[in-house]
Formats: sequence, structure tokens, C-alpha cells
Amino acid sequence: MSHTHNYALTLEWTGDQGTGTDHYRSYKRDHVIRIEGKPDLLGSSDPTFRGDPSRHNPEDLLVAALSACHMMSYLHVCVMNGVVVTAYVDHATGSMETLPDGSGRFLEVTLHPEVTVKDPGMIAKADELHHKAHELCFIANSVNFPVRCEAQATAAG
Repeated sequence: MSHTHNYALTLEWTGDQGTGTDHYRSYKRDHVIRIEGKPDLLGSSDPTFRGDPSRHNPEDLLVAALSACHMMSYLHVCVMNGVVVTAYVDHATGSMETLPDGSGRFLEVTLHPEVTVKDPGMIAKADELHHKAHELCFIANSVNFPVRCEAQATAAG
């Protein structure tokens, strides 16, 4: 049986400098994402597109969503398979192309999780479980570009 989950947020553009969007350079790309009960998330566009480099941009957030979703799925399958993870760090990367008409698209995202497991006997299973985690990842199942995983597991101590 499937279940529907709903998400709601408010996005407010905060980049009006008094003249609205009367010119390409006259407004900021700044915005605030508000989700009830959570801290505000300050956003902008990528600096390439006149955005504020100190704020999160949609492209960063997409790569972050893929990385976080994979991690959550991975930790779940590890628990279910008796693999004890003691540390997890991912250095995810993504590549996007822009086209002459101003559109663009992601070409791929590559996850680079570095996983530490409790003992050496868990390493092989820990590596294998990334495939199952990828199959379960809600966000990876929702995008139309490849999401690759180049994982590395080691044992604690």
C-alpha cells in the first residue's frame, strides 16, 4: 500500500531594491524559505547568475537533498542488515549545463560517502548496501539524471 506524504513551505523573494525587476541588474536574487517550526533558510541564485555567494542556491540544495536522502536510506538499510555505522561523511558533487536559450539541467550528481563501520567484518556488506540505499532514496527516484555513488568503507580504530 502506498502512502502520500505532503510538504509545505513558503518562499518569499526579498530582492526588490525599490524598482522591482525593471532591469536584469536592478534586483537581487535573494529569497527566504520558511518551513513552520524550522529555522529560515536564506537563498539566492548561484553567483554565476548574479546571486549572493553567502546564501544557499537551488543547485546546492538539490545536491544536498540527494546526499542527505542517500545517507538516510543507507543508515536504514545498515540497521536492517546488522551493519553498525559509526561515522558517515559525504563529499557530493554535481554538474549542470546551461544552454544557449537560458535553460539548463543537471547532468549528474556523484556521492562520495566515506563510511566507518564498527569492525572490519562489516566492510563488504557496508559497501554492498549503497546499492539498496540508492534504490530506496526518494530524491534519487525523483530526478531524471544519473546519481552515482563512489563509496568507501573502513573499520573504526
